[in-house]
This record gives sequence, C-alpha cells and structure tokens, in this order.
Amino acid sequence: MTDDSRIENDRPDDDALPQPVVKRRRFNASLIWLVPALAALVGLSLVINNWLQAGPQITISFQSAEGLDAGKTPVKYKNVVIGRVHKIRLSSDHKRVLVSVALEKSAASFATEGTRYWVVRPRIGLGGVSGIDTLLSGSFIGVDASDSSTPQDEFKGLEIPPSVNHGAPGRSFALHADDLGSLDIGSPVYYRRIQVGRVVSYDLDKDGKGVSLGIFVDGPNDKFVTRSTRFWNASGIDVSLGAAGLKVNTQSLASVLAGGIAFLDPRGPHDTTPAPELTQYQLFDDQATAMAPPDGEPHYFRMRFEQSVRGLAVDAPVEFLGINIGKVVSVNLDYDDKTQRFPVVVGAVVYPQRLGNAYDKLEALAKARGESPDLSQLLGRMVDHGLRAQARTGNLLTGQLYVALDFIPHTPAVTFDPNAKPLIIPTVPGSFDKLQEQMADIVAKLDKIPFDSIGQNLDKTLAGLNATLKQVNGQTLPAFKDTLQGVQKTMGTANDALSGDSPLQQNLGATLGQVQRMARSLRVLTDYLGGHPEALIRGRQADPKPAAAPPAIQPQQGSKP
Repeated sequence: MTDDSRIENDRPDDDALPQPVVKRRRFNASLIWLVPALAALVGLSLVINNWLQAGPQITISFQSAEGLDAGKTPVKYKNVVIGRVHKIRLSSDHKRVLVSVALEKSAASFATEGTRYWVVRPRIGLGGVSGIDTLLSGSFIGVDASDSSTPQDEFKGLEIPPSVNHGAPGRSFALHADDLGSLDIGSPVYYRRIQVGRVVSYDLDKDGKGVSLGIFVDGPNDKFVTRSTRFWNASGIDVSLGAAGLKVNTQSLASVLAGGIAFLDPRGPHDTTPAPELTQYQLFDDQATAMAPPDGEPHYFRMRFEQSVRGLAVDAPVEFLGINIGKVVSVNLDYDDKTQRFPVVVGAVVYPQRLGNAYDKLEALAKARGESPDLSQLLGRMVDHGLRAQARTGNLLTGQLYVALDFIPHTPAVTFDPNAKPLIIPTVPGSFDKLQEQMADIVAKLDKIPFDSIGQNLDKTLAGLNATLKQVNGQTLPAFKDTLQGVQKTMGTANDALSGDSPLQQNLGATLGQVQRMARSLRVLTDYLGGHPEALIRGRQADPKPAAAPPAIQPQQGSKP
C-alpha cells in the first residue's frame, strides 16, 4: 500500500469533520476613522474658540517701521499686552508703513475713534529721556484710549508720544505769539517757579502771521489760571542792568535749555474767575510786558530826524517824560531834494492808555472846553507848548538810542498838521548831537589859539630861566653856603657862653633871682594898695597892737566844774 492510499484511508469523511464558526464584527472599519475625526473636531473647536476670542483687526500707519517686527511686537496699554502686530506692509504710494494689529477681544474698546497709537522706543531730547526700558525688551506700540464709542479700524500713528493722555486731570488752554522762540512740545509751564503743566502742541496760524500753542495745566493747579491771567515766554536768561544793579532772572535750568512758559495774575484788583477749557491768551515776550497795564488802542506816527540815528533800532522804546508809551517799528532813509540831505524817518507805535489818569484828564479837559478829545488834537496842543521828539542815548556801553518825547524850552515854533495821516511829530537834535556840536565849537576855538608863538615865547622864557639857574648855582649858592657857616660858628660861641658855670651863666642866674624878688615885692604892694588905697596919700599906718586875752570865767559854788 502506498503512502497516498494510506493518507486517503486515514482522512475522515466530510460529514464527520467539524465546521469552523466565523463571527463578523460590523464596526471594525468605523473605529479606524475615529482618531482623525476626533482630531478634526478638536481643531474645529480651537478654531471656533479662537474666532470667538479674537478681537478686532485694525491698521495703523507710520512713517517708518523702525523697531517693529511682525508676529513679535506687542501692543501695550499701561504696560499690559492687548494685541500684537500681525503684518507689516507698505502703502500703495510707498510713503507710509501700514501695520496690521490683531487686538484681543477684551481690547475692542481700543478700536474706536480718537484712540491714539505710537511706537515706544528710546528717545533723548531737551524735554527729557523716555523709553529706556525698551533697550532690553524691544520696542512696542503704545496706546491712549479715548472716550468715544464709534468703531474705527484705520488709524494714523503718532511719531511723538502724546504729552497728555485722555482723562488726565487738568485743563487745556490756547496761547498766541508772534513766533515759537525756543519752545517745543514738552516745554514746561511754570506758576511761581513750580512746574504745573507743559506745551502739548504748536502750529502756524492760518494767515501765517503768528503761532498758536496748546498747553495743558495739570489739576488741581489749573484752578490758578483765571480770566485775567498773563502768560509770558520764560525761556533763556533775562539780564538787566539798572539803578538797582545787575539782575539775572530765570525760571529753571530746564527753561534755559528747553524753553518754558510762566503765568501769573496781574497785581491789584482783577477777575479771579477760573478760566474755562481752551480759553485763549496772548503769550508775551517777557514778564515786564505781560504784567504791564492794558495798552489800549495803538496809534502810529512818524518822526523825521535830520541827524544820524546810529544805535536806534526796531523795538527801541518810546518814552514820554520817562514813561514807556510805545516802541519803534521802522527806521528808513529818505531824500530831500531841496537840502540835498538824507533824513531818517522813524515810525513808532504808542499806547496813550499807558499814561493812565493823565490821559483821562486831558480828554476830560478837552471835552469841557468843547474841543475834540482826539489824540491828534491833544498832540497839536502839546506841540505848541514845546513837545518834541529827541533821540537820546539809552546805554553808554552799547550806544543804543531811544526816542524821548519831552517839552524842550525855547524851541522854535513849528507847524503841526493834526489831519495828517500818519501824524508827524517834530524833532530836535539829541543831547549827544548837541554835545558833538559843542565839542566841534571847542575844537574850533582851540584852533584859533596861537600855539606856535606861545611855544616860541615859552622857549625863550625857559632859556632865560636856565641862565638864571646857572647863575644861582655858580655864585649865589656858594655865598649862601659861606653865610650859613658863619652863622653856625656864632651859634657855637653863644652856646659855649651860656653853658656850664660860665660867668655869663652865673650873672644871668643872679639877675633872674633879683627879678623874681622884685616881682614878689610888687605883688605884695599891689595887694596892700588894693585893701588900703589911702596909703598912697597918708602912707602906710602902723600895724595895730594885738588885743589882750579875756579873763577866764570862774565856776560858781555848788556847780559842777
């Protein structure tokens, strides 16, 4: 039997073989896709969560993207991150940089109208140093929130951080000046030498004839700004030399370097009502001008000087009897064909109100006489009484001149036209010019003195004096010397005769003793004659005898001795 047959014999029947039972699992295929489904669900939830948590998207334009980095630069408010720079690109005209910022949902109030953005980076200037902490942490975008609720998604970033944040206690005011001077944004504002505010903005006026400045005074010091407050430019150092000596006035070292503004209320009665927000004031050049009384309406007139006015410049003062009533506004040359001379025409602006009560009295007197109180009429009357303009020296060191209006005695009468436009005030030469004329007269008189003949006569006189001195030295002095020697010998002989125990000395001593005794006898005689003048006729009487002594008194019996 072969092996194959044996295998077939050993194989059991098909019916006797057990059949395998197969169990089918219906969900095996779906479990394979469960993991990616869960991952997709988690991702979707994260996307939805991010979408729900995302804040508004805004765009800020800057001049430069210096210090900004997409995806890294944060946006901070009070040093709290409220967003992050998402994208940086150029504008279509390539003039500015557009920065896309993704704000957090909690910072939605920063996407409103009036919100200000700027780049915080290290800044060093005259106003101070800021942003030093960004040297290590890097630059970031700063935010100043506004009170508006109007949505806005495009902003123009500030190149300089704002000086005042929204909601800061205090008030803003507007100042007007002829020029900016050394002031800048951040320049301090002082009240009694204490900094109480700062300059926040400046801009040219629309007509280009001045500058408008915005200042902010911190609370509660803003209450000191009243309707009567005067502001002046306190920049630099004010040096003045007067009768009281040299004076140096400045607010602080910061105002010397970075400029500054100061304010005070005027002296005397004034309106102390606190000024409302954005009240406008004039910014004066110095404190003296700011604190002066109100100028009133200005009046323009001209003066015609026939002599040189070297040292007279624009802004030189115009004084009336020592009171500053205006200033020079122009100095121009003119030509006179008749005299072939070049007179100087000086224009000035005066403020009659600076005369105070004197000007009020002049107007009242003019009205009482039925005359016009106009300034031209008043000036005409004063010109008739000798009012003249004169260029005088104001400073001997610098040679600066000023215009003085004064009454000059014995001045020739002139014609004054009160209807001329502008008014022309007659002039007289200044005191310095008169001094020059006097010096010229003195020089002319000195030229007439015959110095040559005087010198020749003086030479002859000196020659004769020289000959006389030679004669004195050769003859007179030797003879005088011999005479002095003879006198010296005579004095020596007299000294020998009077010294020691010489007979002359003894006789002189005896003579003096006799004279002394005689003087004593004469004194006794005069004393006796003073008491007995009859002795000159009767002679001296004998001296009376002395009286006897009285007897002693005997004691009585029974009495005690």
